[in-house]
Amino acid sequence: MGLELNALRIPVEMGALAWQCAAYQPRGRATISPMHRREFLRSSGLGVASWATGIGTSWVAPMQVGCAAITWGGNDPAAITDIAAAGYPGIQLRASAVQRWRETPDVLTALLAQHRLAFPVLSSGSVPFEAARLAESAALHTQHARFARAAGCRYVQVTDERPRNQTPQADDYLRMGRALSDIGARVADEGVTLVYHNHMNALGERPDEVARILDAANADHVKLLLDVAHWQAAGGDPVAAVSQYASRIAVVHLKDLEQTAPGGSATSYRFRELGAGRVNLPGVLAALHAAGFAGWGIVELDGVPDPAQSPRYYAESSRRYLEVHNVRVTR
Repeated sequence: MGLELNALRIPVEMGALAWQCAAYQPRGRATISPMHRREFLRSSGLGVASWATGIGTSWVAPMQVGCAAITWGGNDPAAITDIAAAGYPGIQLRASAVQRWRETPDVLTALLAQHRLAFPVLSSGSVPFEAARLAESAALHTQHARFARAAGCRYVQVTDERPRNQTPQADDYLRMGRALSDIGARVADEGVTLVYHNHMNALGERPDEVARILDAANADHVKLLLDVAHWQAAGGDPVAAVSQYASRIAVVHLKDLEQTAPGGSATSYRFRELGAGRVNLPGVLAALHAAGFAGWGIVELDGVPDPAQSPRYYAESSRRYLEVHNVRVTR
């Protein structure tokens, strides 16, 4: 079993190679340290043609790694405490944070500073399918962007809605792309950047649907938040998606996917902590490195798979997975 990168078949075991980490790492950076050329070739089984791709010589990933508060179910103060304690340098908050600190973003900023957490992404909700609701939606996301900016946040994330009981048509994807462009321009006026999140049961669910929407959207105002588990659940290859959208990806959601879900149908799935599912995460990390990705990778888990365990338990588990796979998360 392997991963496809630059038209070469590379063993997945390469992700488990033991690179020595540099003594100094910039704060909030995930780094994959260099190893000797001959040792890499001998350990991985790659030949000279593989080496010509540049993989393995100075593999330093400037990706910053954070954790999403969604697992805490709206208890944002607990999420802030636990995510900091788990060793992450950044946090993604949701609309519940806007409700809690709407009038006092400075209080949130002080709390994050106390826990030494950056605030790169705010989940702002969805963009409706119905044209009649788009103006109201744009106003809401603009308000959220204003809050995000005041709290020191850089990105506002949106998903979109899929129509019920009807098949989307070509004009629907075009309209959504234009709606995202409008929201993106408004958000930019507030000093933050809009990121579009591919999502199951959304208009932008399958890879071809995401492509239609992004093609119709202004690339300067609408960036991609690539969720690798949602991408795979929709039938896509997340490793290929990193390469395809390298110039447009601003944020990556890192999570795993269990297929099928316990007790579910053959097409069911469940999101899991890193390493507990079937996403080719070593391949994703390698592709991000090859693309020179320097944005935020957000570890995300929608809920705890085992109610007997805490959200912090899963956050720590995913951090350990990253470290085993040569991604060092530092604060």
